[in-house]
Amino acid sequence: MSARPDGAHAVGCQGSGEDTPRMGGHMLNRRKSISLIATLPVVVVLPAALSLRAWASPTGERAAAFIKATGEKLVAAINATGPVDQRRQELAGIIDADVDVNGVARFCLGRFWRTAMPAQQQQYLKSFRDMLVVNISAKLGEYRGVTFTVGAAQDRDTGVIVSTVVARPNNPPTNIQWAVANAATNPKIIDVIAEGTSLRITQRDDYTAFLNQHGEKIDALLDEMHHQLSQNG
Repeated sequence: MSARPDGAHAVGCQGSGEDTPRMGGHMLNRRKSISLIATLPVVVVLPAALSLRAWASPTGERAAAFIKATGEKLVAAINATGPVDQRRQELAGIIDADVDVNGVARFCLGRFWRTAMPAQQQQYLKSFRDMLVVNISAKLGEYRGVTFTVGAAQDRDTGVIVSTVVARPNNPPTNIQWAVANAATNPKIIDVIAEGTSLRITQRDDYTAFLNQHGEKIDALLDEMHHQLSQNG
């Protein structure tokens, strides 16, 4: 993913809500959607009776199995006993292994990635990844009791789209699709599509709007990301 800032705290792939932070007067998350950060924990609470439907191709089958396996690893990390920092490190390992963090981060920065200096690019990638870890760690408790059904998988030019239905207690079911790249060889999550909205595209639009309001200065975005990490990390 990386990420849009989630909930009330970050500048990275984020979900919407009344408590969404404002950066320089611009609300980062204008759309009502579920973010990569807010959505990844959904996989964490896969029920024992996970439903697996027929997939369209061997590649689709591998992609769907990958999404299921990612959830199982997250379940183990979440249910583990130990200090919060230790659990966060375990989650970071899963994110690094199963999400194309750098690829999502570059996509979200859009044309500004090409104009950023190498040092700025490295700072941005690190902050983007750190926000994923911090925000997923903060949101996990909200997804207990979720049911997660893996449905059909479709081959696309950019990878495989795995359809799922997520149901939270006291909430209506949500249709979520997971974009998986390199499903046949080295699968990685590259996008989450919530109710038809691509979250990495939404994040890219928000970053673009923020940077346009701040003279297209990458350092302004980096400063805000560092500020939010210092408050929530």
